[in-house]
Amino acid sequence: MTYSVAVSGASGYAGGEILRLLADHPDIEIRTVTAHSNAGQPLAEHQPHLRSLAHLTLQDTTPEVLAGHDIVFLALPHGQSGQYTDALEAVPLVIDAGADHRLTSRASWDAFYGGAFHEAWAYGVPELLVQGSKQRERLRGASRIAAPGCNASTVSLSLAPGVAAGVVDPSDIVSVLAVGPSGAGKSLKTNLLASEILGSANPYAVGGSHRHIPEIRQALAAASGVSDDSAIRISFTPVLVPMSRGILATSSAPIAPGATDAQIRDAWESAYADETFVQLLPAGRFPRTADVLGANTALMGLAVDRAANRVTVVTAVDNLVKGTAGAAVQSMNIALGLPEGRALSVNGVAP
Repeated sequence: MTYSVAVSGASGYAGGEILRLLADHPDIEIRTVTAHSNAGQPLAEHQPHLRSLAHLTLQDTTPEVLAGHDIVFLALPHGQSGQYTDALEAVPLVIDAGADHRLTSRASWDAFYGGAFHEAWAYGVPELLVQGSKQRERLRGASRIAAPGCNASTVSLSLAPGVAAGVVDPSDIVSVLAVGPSGAGKSLKTNLLASEILGSANPYAVGGSHRHIPEIRQALAAASGVSDDSAIRISFTPVLVPMSRGILATSSAPIAPGATDAQIRDAWESAYADETFVQLLPAGRFPRTADVLGANTALMGLAVDRAANRVTVVTAVDNLVKGTAGAAVQSMNIALGLPEGRALSVNGVAP
């Protein structure tokens, strides 16, 4: 069966990456691409690398244009997709790459986003541990999927095995991330100009204000088997660095009393031993962002620091692939009953 697809926000980075992956998907026909201010223009003016889709023209993003497809991807700024989802009830599968349907807590939404609150959808991180199973079980047959925040899924995947196994204490998590500016989208902003970021590293959303924090707390609470995230405390600091793509997340948490080095490593090995797209490197090895460029892969290295009594996990992802579009396509495959890795690669691009 071939599924017809519409992609909104198709002129942006996330929308473009969704299109790049879907262009090679044998079960997908990309029928419609939409935008706001760029509507009426050829897709190739905004995504010139997508040569196989150069025949498409960006249409207005309206419920009427998006309706009538088997699958709709919403790659819109946070707070904008919710206005369309209610009008797309007849679409069999809708996947939101924004934040509108990620959070279960209205209070958390109000505190970090504001505006209209929308119900949470199935969370699009298949490998995430949730109450003794994997999130992919909740994605099978799903009709509504919320793709993750790139920073949030990276940190959650980094620490969920330790939290689920009870070998780390989630009340004192510290995560510092080097991130590429493509995660902020294509909108022109002074702090994202090349002259501002080249040769520099710039922290932002310091002091607990980053919008991905409640998403991380929600995911790690679910990994521990509870719905209350009050026991999850995290200091989260992202730093913009001069690379177009990528996240290198260094996350640490205290070792739980009595946990041995073998038990700690086994928690991560057991969690990801059978996973294709989340891989734990051998002891003493740590990833680079260059290793995952263009791939739907999260590579992680684990260290047990007995002197500080902490576990440290370093995880690298391509924020536009495994962090966003790849997670969305992987979740789509699961929901439709297709091979999970169809149109996705574990291989990065080097040099």
